[in-house]
Formats: sequence, structure tokens, C-alpha cells
Amino acid sequence: MDHQAHLLEVKELKTYFFTFEGVAKAVDDISIHLDKGETLGLVGESGCGKSVTALSIMRLIPEPPGRIVNGKILFDGVKLLDLTMKQMRDIRGKRISMIFQEPMISLNPVFTIGDQISEMFILHENCSKRESWERAVEMLRAVQIPSPEKRVHEYPHQLSGGMCQRAIIAMALSCNPEILIADEPSTALDVTIQAQILDLMVQLKEDFDAAIMLITHDLGVIAEIAQRVVVMYAGKVVEEGQTITIFEEPKHPYTRGLLKSIPKLQERSRYGRQRLQEISGIVPSLYELSPGCSFYPRCPESMAMCQGSVPELVDIGKAHRVRCWLHSGH
Repeated sequence: MDHQAHLLEVKELKTYFFTFEGVAKAVDDISIHLDKGETLGLVGESGCGKSVTALSIMRLIPEPPGRIVNGKILFDGVKLLDLTMKQMRDIRGKRISMIFQEPMISLNPVFTIGDQISEMFILHENCSKRESWERAVEMLRAVQIPSPEKRVHEYPHQLSGGMCQRAIIAMALSCNPEILIADEPSTALDVTIQAQILDLMVQLKEDFDAAIMLITHDLGVIAEIAQRVVVMYAGKVVEEGQTITIFEEPKHPYTRGLLKSIPKLQERSRYGRQRLQEISGIVPSLYELSPGCSFYPRCPESMAMCQGSVPELVDIGKAHRVRCWLHSGH
């Protein structure tokens, strides 16, 4: 792997939740990085630890029941886990921003869109009320909201879901952050609006030169806009590599299963449409993880050794890593 200084580096991160049911290892020893201007895709089924990874980076894990029990998070050389909450608030929103997946929940219903965007300029850039309001209008224009001078005076319930998501993107980009973490930014929207939001993010990435960590379960989205992919399963990274490599030469059985479950227009059987292949079984409970590979019960290529111990994440090519006994030189 490349050992140059990364813009963001997560090392051996473990984030656990301590509940009455036991300890849920939501993120269990993951190491990932993000470089300046790069778009990194974080993929996997619901419950694999993608969102908890993002919340750990932002230091938004609710304590209790959650806690970061191990690891380092380095942003531009700064150890985020060593900062006070005030120091972290200065970084959060200004240098690292996050877009959440539910636009109507992310906006405060009792404040206008203009109030909520202008607050970012007042808080992080010491702008006057008037200047911050003018910049809020400019940000709404940048995210292609029509009649921004009118929309700044409206409340979230007066905007459509797609408009609200654009307003959230405007808020996230208002202070020109170096990193934008987008957690399923288009999931709650219909397909046409999803495409518009993703196109908008690509355009704004070029305009603002931000690195993007895109969290999604949709590999089609990843194929379109990410340069590199990290595949997660049950709190661990199971495969990582360049997007083109992952799509053309997937090595982990789970990654192959995800790719086979994507509908392809050109594939038809002699009986008509080709039936989609699914990954059998269900995601394991984070409270009851087996001592071996967590994917073992669902894996079509499992071996006896898969039950006993977890394989290491090994290099199998240029910037390509996989966690599987099929590639661990057993």
C-alpha cells in the first residue's frame, strides 16, 4: 500500500456498543485512508459498520452506549481522538462536513433554510448576519435551487425531499471543507432525484476540490463516481481496491455476491429476464459473531478453516487488499 501522508487515515479503529444484550462490535479493527481530492466508496449491507465508521471520524458516537475503544484517526496529521470537544467542533462543519441520509430529519423544522445555512458562516467564519445571509443565497444558487432569494425564507416542510437534500449539501459545503462524508445521500429520494443529487455532488467536488467519502449499499453509484472502494462486512474491511479492479477482478466471495446482485439490462435467459442472484442467509448479529470469518455461514466457497479464525487483510496486488482464506497463502 502507498505510505504517503494521507489527508485522512483511520488506523485499527474499534467502536463498540455496550448494551444489556452484550457488546456489539459495530466497527472491529478497520484501517482505511482518504487522499486529497479523492472519492472513496464505503459499501456493504445495512449493519456492516459503514455509518458507525463515519460517526466515529466525526466523533458523534453517542456515549453511552457507544465508545471508541481503540485506534487512531488522523486528519491532516492531527489526532482527532485527542482533541477536546470544542476543538472537534471547530473542525466539524468547517474542515470535515457530513451529509446524512434523511434530509427532513437533518434540518431543524422551526428555522428557515437561510437561518440554518447562514449559521455556518457566523459560527465558523465570523461573518456578520447580513454577509452570512448573502452567502447562504449564493450556496443555494451553487446547488441549483431555483429562486434562492425566495427559498432562504422558507422552512424545511415547504421544500421537497430533493430540495431539502440540496439545502443540506449547501450547508455541508458552505465553509469549503476538505472532506465531505456523505452517508447514503440519495437513498430517501426517488430515482430521478437521486441521479440529480449524485451529479450535483460530482460537480461540486470539482468546484470545491473536496475529498468525498461516499457511504452506500449501491454499487452502481460507486461505479459512477468513486475512484476507490472499501467493502465492509460485519464491522470489518473484507476487500479494498481501485473501483475498476474491484468490479473487474473481485476477490472476496462477498464482493462477488454483491456484484452479482446488481441488475444488468443486457442479461436475459432463454426464458426472458435473467433472475438476479442473491446472497443467501442474513447478516450476522454483531452480538454473536463467530470466532472465524463472519461471512462463513453465507459463503459458497467456505472451507473448514474459515470457522476457526479470522483471516488477515492481505495485499494481493497494487493497492488491492482482501480478507479471505482463499488468498491468505494457507
